[in-house]
Amino acid sequence: MRSADIRKIFFDYFISRGHTRVPSSSLVPDDPTLLLANAGMNQFKPYFLGEVPPPYPRATSVQKCARTSDIDNVGRTTRHATFFEMLGNFSFGDYFKADAIRYAWELLTEHYRLDPEKLWITVYQDDDEAIELWRQVGVPAERIQRLGMDDNFWSMGVPGPCGPCSEVCYDRGPAFGPAGGPEANGERYLEIWNLVFMQNLRGESAGGGKGDFPILGELPNKSIDTGLGLDRIAAILQGVDTVCETDLLAPTLATVERLAGRRYPGRNGSEESVSFQVVTEHARSTAFLIADGVLPSNEGRGYVLRRLMRRAIRHARSLGIDRHVLAEVVGSVIDNLGTDWPDLRHQRELITAVVSREEETFGVTLRQGTRLLDAAITRTRTSGGTRLTGETAFELHDTYGFPIELTLEAAQAAGLTVDEDRYAALLDEQRRRAKKSGKAQTAAAMRRQDAYRAILSQHGRTDFVGYTGTTADTELLALLADGESLPVAHEGQQVEVIISRSPFYAERGGQIGDTGTLTTNDGSTIEITDTTYGLDGFYVLTGQVTTGQARPGQSAHAVVDADRRAAIARSHSATHVLHAMLRRNLGEHARQQGSLVAPDRLRFDFAHFAPVDPDRLQAIGVMINDYLLADPEVRVWHATRAEAEEAGAIAFFGDTYGDLVRIVDIGDASRELCGGTHVAHAAQAGPVRILGESSIGAGLRRIEALTGRDALQRVDQERRLLDEVTQLLGSRPDDLIATLSKRLAALAEAEKSLADYRRRELETVAAELAGKRRDLGQGTLVTAHVSNMPAAELRTLAITVVDLLPRATPAGVVLATIDDGKALLAAAINRPLLDRGIQARQLLIEAAASIGGGAGGTGPIASAGGRNSTALSTALALAEDALTAVIGR
Repeated sequence: MRSADIRKIFFDYFISRGHTRVPSSSLVPDDPTLLLANAGMNQFKPYFLGEVPPPYPRATSVQKCARTSDIDNVGRTTRHATFFEMLGNFSFGDYFKADAIRYAWELLTEHYRLDPEKLWITVYQDDDEAIELWRQVGVPAERIQRLGMDDNFWSMGVPGPCGPCSEVCYDRGPAFGPAGGPEANGERYLEIWNLVFMQNLRGESAGGGKGDFPILGELPNKSIDTGLGLDRIAAILQGVDTVCETDLLAPTLATVERLAGRRYPGRNGSEESVSFQVVTEHARSTAFLIADGVLPSNEGRGYVLRRLMRRAIRHARSLGIDRHVLAEVVGSVIDNLGTDWPDLRHQRELITAVVSREEETFGVTLRQGTRLLDAAITRTRTSGGTRLTGETAFELHDTYGFPIELTLEAAQAAGLTVDEDRYAALLDEQRRRAKKSGKAQTAAAMRRQDAYRAILSQHGRTDFVGYTGTTADTELLALLADGESLPVAHEGQQVEVIISRSPFYAERGGQIGDTGTLTTNDGSTIEITDTTYGLDGFYVLTGQVTTGQARPGQSAHAVVDADRRAAIARSHSATHVLHAMLRRNLGEHARQQGSLVAPDRLRFDFAHFAPVDPDRLQAIGVMINDYLLADPEVRVWHATRAEAEEAGAIAFFGDTYGDLVRIVDIGDASRELCGGTHVAHAAQAGPVRILGESSIGAGLRRIEALTGRDALQRVDQERRLLDEVTQLLGSRPDDLIATLSKRLAALAEAEKSLADYRRRELETVAAELAGKRRDLGQGTLVTAHVSNMPAAELRTLAITVVDLLPRATPAGVVLATIDDGKALLAAAINRPLLDRGIQARQLLIEAAASIGGGAGGTGPIASAGGRNSTALSTALALAEDALTAVIGR
């Protein structure tokens, strides 16, 4: 059963039972507590927490998930992956244990047709009800096992909904391990489906372990959250050993086999088997992360991606793949899964560019690390030592990103060992420091929240008066620094200020917070640089005391930066109209997924599964400005949530709304629930200048635009640029395209003529070099210095020369040059040498090291480069010796 059929059967089953199909959210979650989406329930978290009423009682989805906590297990077990698709069904206070268990058993045994005798069940240790329900569907008592909190109790890791869970496991037989059920062996008894019974509320953890948090009681609405791993069920239904052999990854595994020049050995526990699986699996994670907007960096999500890519590169090299590998392997992921996940295809160019650049960057890292490692090995051996220090290995890893595995290999080749215990201790110390820093940040955030709650309980919520004006008389209720209350704040001090009445809008719904000034009754001033929500309905002003001293209890006059507020209002109203026009043009699915409303610009994220054609995007821009120019009224009104929805107002997932909501109408085009500030008439929001449209993840697009004065300035800037170009071309603006086309055509013709001339010139040089060949026994070789020549031309020349040499007997060419101060080498060999198993790269390995570089290439052509141009003659001699040796075999 192919994976596409597995998905379809799952959806059909649950949709027929009243579940609403919900698309996968991005791997980049709209949740500050998560680095990456790691479970199907992530996008439904507000419903489970009760923050937002669910729009449907039941849902089903296939969620993209990333979990790098299992990265070291990839390839070493049959079941772990850093990316996977989680099939899920969810109930928000609707059905509970009985139906969840019945649905799971029925789907697995009747629709996927798994043998009931091979299904085992685990339940939470004291969940007698779940045991009885499993017995009722036909599971015998001997195949139900009770496990503790670490295995069968689920929580989000923070205070909130939690509950016992029950896992369905499949017995794959004695080939995968000993008998004894899931509690004895997770490889043989493969967990495929986890049913979480959301029935409890957890409090703060006392220590940090999973079992340390208190259960505060039961939830009023018991819910269901399940996850069926597509990789695992596919492995079972397709009769393969590992997730890498399913149709989700098999084409990618075949690509790795082709690049490595040998077959995957299967699940045999060897390092070779692990490497095949790591390259295959990590390529999939890489493709999906980049498609969702993650780019490699040294922190956060970017670090996760970089680690995956570099790990794949390292394992590819261990398979003997010495050339760049990621672009091809990731390309096979896109070819295989792009139909089911279209954004992979849409982002192919970006994905390919990112992995190619990262692989090149890692190559530089490896070369730099190799030089440093070689120097350390030389020092160690010269001093009579036999072991590289742990400090050396850690510095290479921490400062230069050099993998410890390569350090161990190089040391072993030099007859040395590495102090791995010291290296591990230094690495563990670094991790403890990072963890301690993270805990400190969390503790600081908790101190601030505790301080906010104390002030809120004493003074109540902030009275926001900013809809009707930009000034207000108010009182300083509290001053805070790092979560601690201040009796006084002195000039120059950074503070958080809580006031009783605030005209400052707090950042929410994409609209950034207001700035301005607070002036106290004694003339002290605080420059406000941002306004945020500390708690719901509780405003926190961030600023600096610029004159005098500020104290709680002082009366003050608050003044918002009115020009900035007006610019923000223009951007916000323009965002609403942009949203309306996108839905008119692209369809109702093109709904807002996120936004940034700033004084000079706006950013709008929306759901759509393809790039917006430039002509259509331009037409949307015209529609927006035409609508704003017509100057429809902007109307703000209030109603209950039900009344607003009945009137067609749009609400957004993730936003929290009370019983009484604020609605903003802009003419007859836009009606949205919104707490932001807006212009009084639509014409005040224009003009709008769309800068472009791009993808930010699977099914998500982004438009960026300028509004008001900034839009006009952009038009002026573009006009000046146009004038400069027309002057340079000696043309008129109306004739610019035709003139530029002629110039480009003429340039292309000139470049073609130059390329033809250069090709003929290279052919002449090649003939001269071939005429100077040296015969050696049964073979022929050419080695030579040539005058300054780019690397690409040097390789072309080497190939041309070898083609002029005898084809029936072994022949090879090594050429050297200096280009832009850099020493370059190129080597080419013919078919008889290739048939002996010789690779051109072998000729350049020692030569490349002598000029401070490395050799690259595969098959009949290779190249090398380094900054030590003074050693080029030595390098050429070393390459000539290597060529002589292989020809004379």
